[in-house]
Parts: sequence; structure tokens; C-alpha cells
Amino acid sequence: MIFSLKFIKKNIFNTLFIAVLLLIVFVPDAKAFFLKGLMEIGFYSPEVKATKIEVGNLSGIKFKNVKGELVDLCELRGKVIFLNFWATWCPPCIAEMPSINKLYTHFKDDPNVIFIFADADGDLVKSGKFMTNRKFDMPVYKVESEIPEQIFSGALPTTVIFDKQGRISFMHEGIANYSSKKFVDFLNKLKI
Repeated sequence: MIFSLKFIKKNIFNTLFIAVLLLIVFVPDAKAFFLKGLMEIGFYSPEVKATKIEVGNLSGIKFKNVKGELVDLCELRGKVIFLNFWATWCPPCIAEMPSINKLYTHFKDDPNVIFIFADADGDLVKSGKFMTNRKFDMPVYKVESEIPEQIFSGALPTTVIFDKQGRISFMHEGIANYSSKKFVDFLNKLKI
């Protein structure tokens, strides 16, 4: 009996560590919580440097919202477009959502900045419930056309920002913190 208590006390830290590790690996919300914590202490800050990549004609790249309204990227020329591809089951996507929501809240009344949150699964009911349950106010869309690989190669999350001329000014695959002052300033410069 004494041996087993010593063994348990000695290995409790290892047991807890393994339990937490398994939780992070197998529970998407736990992994998202862990990644969000890493974002808040400074990891996953995207390097904001303006690049200008010509995509060609954005005509025909379409997204549909829950109301059935179609948005064609070429019709948004003259505006800055923040396009984020995500999924409800993707832990990095879930982790970066609070920072994107904060950025969206900052610009949501600005007619020169448009946000499109494209659910990679195309299930607007599920993604709408996801946003509501987490108290996010971001508009969700589903892809309604072919997306050139130059814009989205399938990695989730992927964020692409187009300048007013329709050029890619920023592209990032993977988790990132978009709520920094540096990123807000970057979007404000693109509006000019």
C-alpha cells in the first residue's frame, strides 16, 4: 500500500501531463484553446508586409451568404477585401476567430473594407450556429465557384487580403493573430 501511494505521488505530474496532451490532441476545442493562448502571448503574429501579387481577373470568384445573396469579387474592386477560408472543425481556425472577430468589429461599419468568411465545408447552417454560439458577428459565406489555387490551395485557415485594385496584398496559410494594431494600420493603409 505504501509503495503504491509513493508511486502515484511520484507519477501524478506525468499522468496529468499525458492527460492534458491527449485532451489537446483529441478535442478540437481544447486544441483551439491552447493555440489561442499561444497567440495571446505573442506566437502566430503574421508578418505584415505589403506585397502586390496580380491575380488577373477576379470576375467569377463568387461566394453566397445565408440569405442566398451572391458576392462576386470583381464587383468589390475599389474596396479592401479580407477573405478567410475556415471550417468549424479546424482547431487553428477556431483559435484565430476571436482575433478576427475583433478586427471585424473594428472595421464592420467601414464601407471600404469587406469581410468574407468562407466556410470550407459550405454548410452555412452549421457555420452560422458556430458563429452564434461563440457570439461572433462575422458574416459567413460558402464558395460558389472555382477558386484559383493562387488564392486558396486547401490549407485551413487561409487568409487573403486584396487591395483596392484587386491585387493580393497579404496571404497567410495557418493560424495568425489579426487583432494587433500593426494589422489594423496595415488595413487602413490599403484603404488609401
